[in-house]
Amino acid sequence: MLNRQGRPTGTGEAATSGAGTFTGNRALLQEEALLFETGRLDATGVDIDEPAPFVSRLGGLERKTPLALPGLSEPEAMRHYVRLSQKNYGIDTGLFPLGSCTMKHNPRLNEKMARLPGIGDIHPLQPVSTVQGALALMEMLGHWLTTLTGMAAVALSPKAGAHGELCGMMAIKAAIAARGEAAQRTVVVVPDSAHGTNPATAALIGFTVRAVPAREDGTVDPEAVKAVLGPDVAAIMLTNPNTCGLFERDVVAIADAVHAAGAYFYCDGANFNAIVDKARPGDLGVDAMHINLHKTFSTPHGGGGPGAGPVVLSDRLAAFAPVPFVRRSGDGLALVEVDGDGEAAQSFGRMTAFHGQMGMFVRAMSYMLSHGSDGLRQASEDAVLNANYVRAGLADLMSQPFGDKPCMHEALFDDTWLKGTGVTTLDFAKAMIDEGYHPMTVYFPLVAHGAMLVEPTESESKASLDLFVATLRDLALAVKAGDTERFTAAPRLAPRRRLDETKAARSPVLRWTPPEPIRDAAE
Repeated sequence: MLNRQGRPTGTGEAATSGAGTFTGNRALLQEEALLFETGRLDATGVDIDEPAPFVSRLGGLERKTPLALPGLSEPEAMRHYVRLSQKNYGIDTGLFPLGSCTMKHNPRLNEKMARLPGIGDIHPLQPVSTVQGALALMEMLGHWLTTLTGMAAVALSPKAGAHGELCGMMAIKAAIAARGEAAQRTVVVVPDSAHGTNPATAALIGFTVRAVPAREDGTVDPEAVKAVLGPDVAAIMLTNPNTCGLFERDVVAIADAVHAAGAYFYCDGANFNAIVDKARPGDLGVDAMHINLHKTFSTPHGGGGPGAGPVVLSDRLAAFAPVPFVRRSGDGLALVEVDGDGEAAQSFGRMTAFHGQMGMFVRAMSYMLSHGSDGLRQASEDAVLNANYVRAGLADLMSQPFGDKPCMHEALFDDTWLKGTGVTTLDFAKAMIDEGYHPMTVYFPLVAHGAMLVEPTESESKASLDLFVATLRDLALAVKAGDTERFTAAPRLAPRRRLDETKAARSPVLRWTPPEPIRDAAE
């Protein structure tokens, strides 16, 4: 059956499951055509005057053909994007259990603060004399980040976690060069349990990566680290708490071994939310660590504008921090913007032109000030408590690769319990979509086969966690009862049902082409 647009309804992989309606809609769940199918290429909802005569400065690179964007009226455009937003799942929709991503609630107070006059409307090219308040806020944020981590300096300019990793590793590379060992120290040690960006960052700036396996309990053995250390090692990149949701209990011994070998200790700070005001990375021997403000201090995670991944540095690396950075100058504040001079004599240079993520600084500072030291500590404690509550609620049905023992901020399960059922980790994740949940992180970390990594964060109530646990228990019991079809055909209720992800990855269709016209049947 075809609807008025010639699109299938009620049947097929592209149909809205179970609709059986003429429109393809399911009550408030609206079937949405593409913009190119809705709009007209020969019309526009905006009147634009013909441009005055001008000479192109594109050197012959200007477009020769029309842009071919569909014209839409304002109601058409508004409806399209509202309907798309209703198909998306976000932290404001429900519990978002992505392990290792820390999808925490973003308080609306922070949004209000980020939009205050003098904050939301400033520009990077304004004279420094006109943005003293913004610089003061940056100085305060930097102070509290170094205080919470026990570090000597902070670089606020990185725009995200991976960008922060790059910053920290570039500071380490600059420090090694300053010692005259750049040609010798070319290896970075990375545990198997690290975030994937760690080896990628090291390789990007010219290092060779040397892996260290995790031991059977999911942590890194100091003896295994010592076995791969040598005069060619520049640094180790370790995540703590690690991506198995476990605290590296031998982190001080690892740091001591790395420093004794003349190398530096880079800590991936993605999981800092689990230990804020409980442990200071600087006290554990860390030399550099990025902090994802969205994971620990509640700034928006994706889609909310520029991100922020500040990097804190120990006194061994502070001199190599990138420019620009904030410093007091007389009665005011200034930006140190030129490397190789004065305080920035050993700076490795500039990573980015501006602090364009100012709104993220405001949100993070608002979160810190509204919580206070005791509130930040409670957030960490509650994040760990909630993860263990989920872990304990599922421990009798779902297998844990490193045994039934307490975790930190995220609970890790593997697919051992699924063996012989005909259901895979991916099938289980797809079935969660039908139950109204975004799936947890699957198949990561790689040290656990068929991994399922759950991080509820501190934001969830007991009622929310109880429903989540009960839902996963119901799914697990259905697996054990042999209800295989519930999983292999899932999701049934999503707008596009189950997609062929392998084909989509290997043969992506990246360009829209008009569909073949549907011919009317002969009378």
